[in-house]
Amino acid sequence: MLTSHFQQFLSEATVRDPGAAGDLLGPDSFYGLYVSWCLAHGISPVPETDFGAGMRRCGVDVHRSGLAMTGPAAADYILASDPGMS
Repeated sequence: MLTSHFQQFLSEATVRDPGAAGDLLGPDSFYGLYVSWCLAHGISPVPETDFGAGMRRCGVDVHRSGLAMTGPAAADYILASDPGMS
């Protein structure tokens, strides 16, 4: 269940960026994006350590993911991170 939950998050809220240096989403922003995605879907986010384990099961290194944010969860995360932007 959790793996598909994480796969759905990856599918809906991230995109691979082949031109990236491998660290577009650092661990903190990656987890923040996940929390925003969960809130948008009415899902309780798992603790950060469980998130990291779930990402590893999906083959994603949260320290060098090569992933960028996309979609509504990205916009929500960006606005929540910098209230001056709204």
